Amino acid sequence: MKGCRGIENPAFVASSPDSPRRLCPSPSSVEVSVLSTNPLREGSQPQEPQEPQKSPEPPLSSVTPPGSQERSGPESLSEYEEGPCGWGNFQPQCLQCCNTPQGFLFHYCLLALTQDTCLTAKNKTTCTASSSSLFYYLYVFILGQLLLGTGGTPLYTLGTAFIDDSVPTHKSSLYIGIGYSMSILGPAIGYVLGGQLLTMYIDADLGQSIDITEDDPRWLGAWWIGFLMSWLFAWSLIIPFSCFPKHLPGTAEIQDGKTSQIHQSNSLQHTDGNFGQSFKDFPAALKNLMRNTVFMCLVLSTCSEALVTTGFATFLPKFIENQFGLSSSSAATLAGTVLIPGAALGQILGGILVSKFKMTCKNIMKFALLMSITALTLTFVFVYANCENEPFAGVSESYNGTGELGNLIAPCNANCNCLRSYYYPICGGNGIQYFSPCYAGCTNSVSKRHPKVYYNCSCIERKTEVTPTPSSFSFEAQAGKCSSQCKNLPVFLGIFFAAIVFTFMAGTPITVSILRCVNQKQRSLALGIQCVLLRLLGTIPGPIIFGITIDSTCILWDINECGIKGACWIYNNIKMAYMLVAISVTCKITTIFFNGLAVFLYKPPPLGTDVPYQNQDSVVTAVSLECDLSKAGNDG
Repeated sequence: MKGCRGIENPAFVASSPDSPRRLCPSPSSVEVSVLSTNPLREGSQPQEPQEPQKSPEPPLSSVTPPGSQERSGPESLSEYEEGPCGWGNFQPQCLQCCNTPQGFLFHYCLLALTQDTCLTAKNKTTCTASSSSLFYYLYVFILGQLLLGTGGTPLYTLGTAFIDDSVPTHKSSLYIGIGYSMSILGPAIGYVLGGQLLTMYIDADLGQSIDITEDDPRWLGAWWIGFLMSWLFAWSLIIPFSCFPKHLPGTAEIQDGKTSQIHQSNSLQHTDGNFGQSFKDFPAALKNLMRNTVFMCLVLSTCSEALVTTGFATFLPKFIENQFGLSSSSAATLAGTVLIPGAALGQILGGILVSKFKMTCKNIMKFALLMSITALTLTFVFVYANCENEPFAGVSESYNGTGELGNLIAPCNANCNCLRSYYYPICGGNGIQYFSPCYAGCTNSVSKRHPKVYYNCSCIERKTEVTPTPSSFSFEAQAGKCSSQCKNLPVFLGIFFAAIVFTFMAGTPITVSILRCVNQKQRSLALGIQCVLLRLLGTIPGPIIFGITIDSTCILWDINECGIKGACWIYNNIKMAYMLVAISVTCKITTIFFNGLAVFLYKPPPLGTDVPYQNQDSVVTAVSLECDLSKAGNDG
């Protein structure tokens, strides 16, 4: 090169006398133009054709990155092999109307709906030997979950990257938000479907011939039907899903209109255009992603957010049930009403706002940071929602001045031989809750009334004897928990719904930021790494941590016939609320920290570079190499 003495590099050629260039251009003034099939970019002006130079050395009108090639004619489409919709040579015309980003999104949403749609029931069992062969069926379910994860993960890695390829940059967040919101609606359908199936006995062919009802602890619902229905639904969608081509029509043109926003860092290794096409490149690609500090910060922020969201998705019904004195079914319904619509709405709103304002990668991360801060402030609703425990005989209240706290047995029920493993709460006319009719000393009941009522209860203080008759409207106790005096439920649900919306409004922007800050050919791998870490650090430990924390607030445990401690029946409501606040605030602060660190560390490509995705790997390499060569020439 003439501008740098003693150095010859075929990647750079000398400039003509009429076009002098800066020896070491600053990042704000570097202009890199790449020949492509679409020379007129958005906002660019058509250039007049120039006369060919007679000089044997061609003019330097652009900086050609090492390893890049000019894209023209049929070769420009080789990277994006667009094709019709079909299977091999079978390409019916009726399927071509689906060969669009909208058609792919529709099938993506349906397939996402089939993913966590199965719901199993937790049933009580009698005391059995630990050597039961049924224990080994646990490994069958574990294998099933592994297969479910293996088959479902590509939908959120390859499928998401496919959507990002097929639509313009400013529309990508909208499509991804819609797709992710549909995956959230899957559990909602699972709850509804599972609830209906559990009303059927596990041996469906027996019909009504059994003499136990759903209220009986021995009842087993037909949980297995849900798995069969989901399996058939998923396979019916795989057939049309497999007909889509490698790239949708118009993908190459869309890619030409995109510019790189990959994070620039001296620690990143920029690769050539053929990188990633061989499995032997996997270690280098993995190392390159791990050295991308912005990517790792975004992934860790999603892990901490997944930890708290999965924890609440599992234990929010239990919190509502204990704090506000509701039944398990009512608490689960309210929790689903808040969690599912709030999460779906947040995903869609996040995608819409990012799409509408056409945010850059850094602005998207700032938007996610703002949403996380807002969600943090709303999380303190648990402090406001805590409610005192209602009076419970033997736990927080004595049996009419007899017995001792912490012991369900008192003189009034000592001869009843009650089972502590049979939890069937009733509410006495004195406003005190009892563990079961047996522990309340009840000897008579009328089952035709709803809820069921009980009479002649020796542990319930009464002034007059009651003669149980079918037409009598007075009673000493009725089935179910006592009504809670806490009136904060509507306010709690409203504020918590807002917290869920703002939490998930950051979900889609974070996914889009990950797609933007990494190498274009490593996006699927980046999403795969995110899925793995999300489960290892978020969705797997989340319910475990929440479960251990909530169990630490238990004040009455289930003890079965074998003397083994089981589930918790009664919790300390105040302690539970404060423990959940502590976990939520810790996770939210962690999320905010990593989101803020990602914003601080992110360095976009040099200002003035308008480089399409397919050449983004070599932009900074070319610019820095030119600076090094020019500097060497000056030193020489």
